Amino acid sequence: MPSAHISERNGHGRSERPHHCDVCSQRRAARLRRLVLVAIGACLCSCLLLRAQTSDSRTGDANKSWRVTTESQSDNLNPTRTLESHIQSGNRTVDNQSVQHRGANGDFEPYQDIEKTTVQVNATTVRTTTSTFGRAADGAKTLVQVTEEEAHTLPGGGSNVVRSTSNPDANGNLQLVQRQIEETKKIGKDVEETKTTVMLPGINGDLAPAMKTQERHERSANDTVVSQKTTLLTDGTGNWQVSETRQATTRQEGKDRTTEERISRPDAEGKLGEISRTVSKESENAPGEKRDTVETYSVDVPGSPRDGSLHLVERTTTAQSTSSTGQQTTARQVEQADPSDPGSGLRVNILTTDTVRPGSSGAQATQTIQLRDSNGNFDVVSVDTSKSDNAHAVQVQIAPSEKPIAPVEKAK
Repeated sequence: MPSAHISERNGHGRSERPHHCDVCSQRRAARLRRLVLVAIGACLCSCLLLRAQTSDSRTGDANKSWRVTTESQSDNLNPTRTLESHIQSGNRTVDNQSVQHRGANGDFEPYQDIEKTTVQVNATTVRTTTSTFGRAADGAKTLVQVTEEEAHTLPGGGSNVVRSTSNPDANGNLQLVQRQIEETKKIGKDVEETKTTVMLPGINGDLAPAMKTQERHERSANDTVVSQKTTLLTDGTGNWQVSETRQATTRQEGKDRTTEERISRPDAEGKLGEISRTVSKESENAPGEKRDTVETYSVDVPGSPRDGSLHLVERTTTAQSTSSTGQQTTARQVEQADPSDPGSGLRVNILTTDTVRPGSSGAQATQTIQLRDSNGNFDVVSVDTSKSDNAHAVQVQIAPSEKPIAPVEKAK
């Protein structure tokens, strides 16, 4: 389910406020909108992880319910409000999310609704149905998409997941538009392989394999995990071509963890070549105090032609602390290359501050994003505030996910 903390930055289609008539205001609004899009890449990963961590923490709240309300304010963009609820009873869990934006009369109006029902069928089977609704021109609630997932746990630690996505046609009848089959097997004590096939409609309308991924995770001595993921695309004639490989190595030394990921793609001649490298370093200096640094190297440097070498183009530094009262504060800064002066090195362009304050009646969270303007000053362009009746419903988690979200999932 999309994060309540980033409702405006999850593609919910917020409309814009009327601009001032003067040209300067229009240019400034356009620049800020572009910068907000830049902020998406910097903040989306950690925000999605925040929601993932939240979901994990809630699994212990069996037969309990909670609600979260988030209001998002962003410069030159229409404010939104996101309402989330969670109800768990026995083997059934219902999660609802309603995204609202401010209408012409100044009141919040429904824009998008997501309803997710999860049923633990038995000890080895979980069935999940997610329905997404939009709004028609007259404001009527309209079904946009339905995703059905059935996950099976197999003997020996493996799993099988089938995820089907359907969209309504012009008559309102659901038509299958995508099926994803994911099979995970343990082929050794510390080795796991996952094969995923994505099927899309072909010329005749029948589903046919369009993308495959092959992923292997292996844990070796000294808490080192090595993984490789290969993505293949069909050329339309039944042949499969490698479109990307990702190789990652994670090393754990005490409370410190380092991850290095290399991405390679074929060039014009079909030869694989490294196009980017990401180095992540995490450390815990004291209980409740964490620091995470992510450096991204790429062959593409803004404002410069390719020279065949990797160059540092971005550095994200995140620091998290927890007070004696349980308040969590996360400060994040993003340094990027300046396209107008590529040789000047990195400079801080984005500042994000997250604060979560637990209380006896729930929790409150605030996220503020500041972007550097053309004069070098930092402007507040987004403020999100969340309130929940469950203290565990909003948390901050800066540790990276063990398994990145698959590209197909991101597109949903």
